Amino acid sequence: MASQAYSARICALFLVFFFGAPMLHAQPPSGGGATITFRKVFKSSFPEFVEIKVAENGGCSADIRQLSDDPSPQPFHLSRPVVQQIFQLAGDLHDFNGVDLEIHRRIANLGEKTFIYRNGSQVYQTSFNYSTNPSAIQILNLFENLTRQETDISDLQRTMRYDKLGVYDVVQRVAQDYDQKVLPDPVQLLPLLDQLAGDNTLLDIARDRARTLAGRIRNPR
Repeated sequence: MASQAYSARICALFLVFFFGAPMLHAQPPSGGGATITFRKVFKSSFPEFVEIKVAENGGCSADIRQLSDDPSPQPFHLSRPVVQQIFQLAGDLHDFNGVDLEIHRRIANLGEKTFIYRNGSQVYQTSFNYSTNPSAIQILNLFENLTRQETDISDLQRTMRYDKLGVYDVVQRVAQDYDQKVLPDPVQLLPLLDQLAGDNTLLDIARDRARTLAGRIRNPR
């Protein structure tokens, strides 16, 4: 038995040595405290699946994809005021405990939205297609805008790595989103914008646009 365990350990060390440490998938927010999850499933749209988890400590994850794709939650962080706003809106809805947000009228399918509150053994959730509840609309818009923000960040990362000529178009779109105030926490874009502005392999026009946008985010009027 000891010999088998020793052999297994040697085999594992061999694999790590030649192939590197195993890749770890991003994990959802963990630790103590409550988490709020937003999930949206809307077939034949883009994206078809969105799941954003927000923890009280600001740790978050986002899984934005088509339903046929494998789950791939990516960690990100939110500023304290945004986290507090999310939890305040959830509190206005009694943390989704026994709350019916559906309008209960025949309307088009707009995708199933689900909110989940989790704190230890306490788990409450509610799902709806369309709601007129003011707090529900506010928190839904906030999560929809977070989806847009995380998509902008993902597109910036992708083009900076694989499509340098496409970076300027993405920066322009991010700037438009900022102007339209649909980015809930734009300071999260600053590390990427600063990296872009200092990258001599990118077009000067893209670098200048990123530098200008970063300055506006740092010093909003």
